[in-house]
Amino acid sequence: MKFSRRRLLQLALGAAAPAVVVRRASAEGYPSRPVHILFGFPPGGNDVFARLIGQWLSVRLGQSFVVDNRPGAASNIATEIAVRSAPDGYTLLFFGTASAINAALYDKLNFDFTRDIAPVAGIAGVPLVLEVHPSVPAKTVSELIAYTKANPGKLNYASPGNGTVPHVAGELFKMMAGVEMAHVPFRGDAPAMTALLGGQVQVYLGTLSGSIAHIRSGEIRALAVTTRTRVEVLPELPPVNDVLPGFEASVWFGIGAPKDTPVDIVGKLNSEVNAGLADPKMKAKFADLGGDALAMAPADFGALIAQETAKWGKVIRTTGIRID
Repeated sequence: MKFSRRRLLQLALGAAAPAVVVRRASAEGYPSRPVHILFGFPPGGNDVFARLIGQWLSVRLGQSFVVDNRPGAASNIATEIAVRSAPDGYTLLFFGTASAINAALYDKLNFDFTRDIAPVAGIAGVPLVLEVHPSVPAKTVSELIAYTKANPGKLNYASPGNGTVPHVAGELFKMMAGVEMAHVPFRGDAPAMTALLGGQVQVYLGTLSGSIAHIRSGEIRALAVTTRTRVEVLPELPPVNDVLPGFEASVWFGIGAPKDTPVDIVGKLNSEVNAGLADPKMKAKFADLGGDALAMAPADFGALIAQETAKWGKVIRTTGIRID
């Protein structure tokens, strides 16, 4: 059967039109069904931030936003699932500093994080605290550096495991301070903190949320925070940056989506998330968890991811950190 050029053009336009309509409908009517937020670690940890934002979005957008924990390979399993998902806004990824670290830590990933995940919105930043067992005489960062140099091989520092934020932050501290401390990895933050409390290790760069009760009780001594400025809940603590200019190490979290997710869906999610982060009740809940709201535009969040990936990549390559 033969068709004229005019008829072929009509058929082509007729076939293309529904695709355009469907794409617009998916963006304008989003969400029309439940949305899954993947998180690459077990329940009961920092996914509480994802659940708070998920509840907010559920109320605001009229559909369930369900946090789906997919632990394994330091969050790489969840990331790969997200990368392979349809870019329609119905599969999102809740991720954090670990993703920036993993880019250099793992040699053979089936994805390029900064290429394959579109930044949607920042969620929270959680400072670390440079803290020591009371047996260590240092009461300031400068005193800790001096004591470590005067007592080579005497101090060990803990981490929740190889390649975690406290591990790479500890290596960054060693690099910038010019000191030597042995790294002792544990299986999670709780065992690392238990070892510090018991004096099996002497130094820990722990999260503010996991440390503050022990700091206030006097069981451990906090020397400084790892953010560039002081934090509201422990205003007496100076930043490490005051002694080691440029030092910064925080746990941060945000939401991403598979690349090619429609820009208007990304924009809608960003707007609603930022509205939640501006809500006084949400801010109070974050503060109780030791976190600060990290509201920013998608492009700014993407810039943060790129900066963190470059920074931790340099630390990992310089120190030779490897996963056992």
